[in-house]
Amino acid sequence: MSTTSTQPDLLYSEEEEALRSAVRDLLTDRCDAAGVIARIESDAPHDRSLWQALADGMGLAGLLVPESLGGQGASHREAAVVLEELGRAVAPVPYLTSAVVATEALLASDSDEAAKLLTELASGRTVGALAVGLSAGPGGAHGVVRHENRALHGELSAVADAAAADVLLVPADDGCLYAVDAAAVTITPQVALDLTRPLATVTLDGASGRLLTADAAPAVRRALRAGAGLLASEQLGVADWCLTETVRYLKERKQFNRPVGGFQALKHRLAQLWLEVAGLRAAARHAADALATGGEDTDIAVAVAEAYAAPVAVRAAEEALQLHGGIGMTWEHPIHLYLKRAKADSIAYGTAGAHREALADLADLPAP
Repeated sequence: MSTTSTQPDLLYSEEEEALRSAVRDLLTDRCDAAGVIARIESDAPHDRSLWQALADGMGLAGLLVPESLGGQGASHREAAVVLEELGRAVAPVPYLTSAVVATEALLASDSDEAAKLLTELASGRTVGALAVGLSAGPGGAHGVVRHENRALHGELSAVADAAAADVLLVPADDGCLYAVDAAAVTITPQVALDLTRPLATVTLDGASGRLLTADAAPAVRRALRAGAGLLASEQLGVADWCLTETVRYLKERKQFNRPVGGFQALKHRLAQLWLEVAGLRAAARHAADALATGGEDTDIAVAVAEAYAAPVAVRAAEEALQLHGGIGMTWEHPIHLYLKRAKADSIAYGTAGAHREALADLADLPAP
């Protein structure tokens, strides 16, 4: 008698590997480290030409959007592969915020306006952003604005990629979610550690909003859960780049006429880091698969992934900085981009500690 396994297949499919190869080739050609460093030193950190190549040229902005609305009708597994590669390149594009978080909020909305916006976001010619602070996690508190006399008033801080957005999805105190044109609000850049994902304060002073859904809470929660779950894949990309480049460098750098990578103490550090990155890959893949299949343990998979991902990505970047020696301390070398992305990601969509607390509740276990 044969039985069918219910265990998820966390291996990458041929289609996912082909997608990875295509995205990596594009980023190799269009997103070199020197170019990213030069861009963050300018007043235009977002790479709009790269975004158009990813979104319009490859159709990646609409991966999670149904085909009936102009998207690709793919799953979170494919989006996770894209985010791994974007993390490896610390690409300054609003993929996570627009193609994942804003898109998920719209998918949970039930209006014609939401469907219209989904079509626009899928094309890549419109960029969306959920107007909540980047640190807000699934189920956690987040800021809202006042809805008075059919207009929106208030201020929301630390909104990621707001400067690149054409439309903002704004939760209000009446429980509704509104779409607001970015041109109708004031967007003030904030000082951010990670300049490849800029933050801004959004000020609404009588802006008009188009109703997306009368029940914003489930939409916002769904969006933040997907953001947290797929952020782990971005953190995997960051950690994997740091490990790979550090191994390569230590094989080339010589001291006492022998490769530094042959020293036992460094080999032990790299072996430990490899184990942690391998664990991160498993956790990130599990979260992506759970989001794709919509199982009852999705919340647990997301909480596990984010509780584990943040410290591993930060440690990988810190080890890369230290093991590259003096060259790692220079502005010209890209390691600082990865360390800043890892540190900023460690508080995005909920901290590791917040996810551990959530996991304790989900598993009905007392938190330490």
